[in-house]
Amino acid sequence: MTPPDGPSEPVRRQDPCRTADVLNIVGDKWSLLVVRNLSQGPRRFTELKRATTGISQRMLTVTLRSLERDGILTRTVHNVMPPHVSYELTPMGATLREATAPLLEWSLRNLDGIHAARDAYDSRVATAPGGR
Repeated sequence: MTPPDGPSEPVRRQDPCRTADVLNIVGDKWSLLVVRNLSQGPRRFTELKRATTGISQRMLTVTLRSLERDGILTRTVHNVMPPHVSYELTPMGATLREATAPLLEWSLRNLDGIHAARDAYDSRVATAPGGR
């Protein structure tokens, strides 16, 4: 589709499905935890690994690369002996942290309730005639 004035540049409509790109970042199991861990400033890989309980080295590497690709964080190689790498939120990453902080806080407040609901559900399903 082109504007009525002429064929200068195609009109790009806002496609709600494009938000899936952002939701993939937010919905990723590790991305928000890494973003949260970077909210206090730059961190080295080993600091992030220690602070992100349960993440494997490979998954942390994949997550960091993805967040760097999306412009959420920057990777800086420090030219010292021995060389080391640090990661830091970009301005856009900082706004992601601000936007998702309420979700992380909600998660912490409701985690016990979620586990209790899962346990109750699993008990009902396990004892129901015919199971699941």
